[in-house]
Amino acid sequence: MNRDGTLIDYYSQRASEYERIYHQPERQADLVRLKDHLRGELSGRRILELACGTGYWTAALADAAESIYAIDASDEVLAIARAKGLDPNTVSFTRGDAFAPPRDSSEFTAGFAGFWWSHIPLDRLTSFLENFHAALLPGARVVFIDNRYVPGSSTPISRTDEAGNTYQQRHLDDGTAHEVLKNFPTTDQLRPILQPYTDSLNIVEFDYFWCATYALAAASHHQANP
Repeated sequence: MNRDGTLIDYYSQRASEYERIYHQPERQADLVRLKDHLRGELSGRRILELACGTGYWTAALADAAESIYAIDASDEVLAIARAKGLDPNTVSFTRGDAFAPPRDSSEFTAGFAGFWWSHIPLDRLTSFLENFHAALLPGARVVFIDNRYVPGSSTPISRTDEAGNTYQQRHLDDGTAHEVLKNFPTTDQLRPILQPYTDSLNIVEFDYFWCATYALAAASHHQANP
């Protein structure tokens, strides 16, 4: 099975367990700060959200955004997201591929992906970003949030491959074990990847999370590789 299929299968099986990660006591204050920061960055925007999962972050943004078009490749997590009862006039959940977001709309004034960057293989980051940017209006605000590696709180890294990607061994309630790609970029690693697309990159580090925000430069809005 290809690596995308493996990840989708894992999150489909984990759907009912997924939001437990947000119940860790030591992360509660950080989550409040992150949500406030995120709402400030994306308030009033027409958002394309990639890899929305169970809609945890969609719900956090729903009453601040003008609209959210949220996609995920797993029907199981989308079922949970839809069951949250968010206003359908503002939020829509659709099955879709984060590596090939919809290009039939030129209405998105923001792009958002929460806890997805860490699952992108390093050799696919450039093509991912170019396809994401191609789905957004020039000048759109792009926001990524994800985990920092915190010993004692984060699941330990089990191995690193030849390309520099790191992996974790995770176990689900059904007893199955899964190897999951999970990268933890530093600010110094993020900057050279994102700076070519913007003149306004801002990276904020919280205790357990990071947030990267930038305005998409017009020159970066071009037809990406199919």
